[in-house]
Amino acid sequence: MDRREIFNLPNCLTALRIVLTPIFLLLLFADTWYWKSLAFVVFSAASLTDLYDGKLARAGNQETPLGRFLDPLADKILVTSALVALALNKMVNFWIVLPIVGRDILITGMRLYGLSRGEQMVTTRLAKWKTAAQLSTVLLILFVIGVEETVERFAANSSFFLDNELIQLLANVLLAGVLLLTLLSGFQYLFRATFSYKES
Repeated sequence: MDRREIFNLPNCLTALRIVLTPIFLLLLFADTWYWKSLAFVVFSAASLTDLYDGKLARAGNQETPLGRFLDPLADKILVTSALVALALNKMVNFWIVLPIVGRDILITGMRLYGLSRGEQMVTTRLAKWKTAAQLSTVLLILFVIGVEETVERFAANSSFFLDNELIQLLANVLLAGVLLLTLLSGFQYLFRATFSYKES
């Protein structure tokens, strides 16, 4: 593969998304309120790379097999890390997070198996909606956490503004909707793979 196909701008943006993931986690688990608030900014920047890497690749005719594999992998690394971190912070329930993570691991395994057979798994429209829903939900939860941390720092009666139990309920309801979309996307991939293998 040509070096220009590997180190093009879309692939660099995808790689940046992976690099930003541990930075985001360090900020989210920091003890100080302003670092936790900054976690939202870093996750937002990482999410923007997902919005633009595909657009730039298509607009500049820079789509490559490596990019098609790395793009969804970078999404899964970012989202899975964020969801596990939120579960560890007790902002969302583990029983909602585990099926989402399990589905993404399964689909990644299928992608690797397909590559070993010389086949490229195409990302479905439903999977793109799933990723957008995951990123949007995590962004909203992180935004609320950032607001909560800031209010607790500067307001005397922070509980008047934000109720932690209500925030957790909202986060879990939103994530339950994401779980449904994630499972539907996973079943779609399994159905396509099964049908493809029967034909071959």
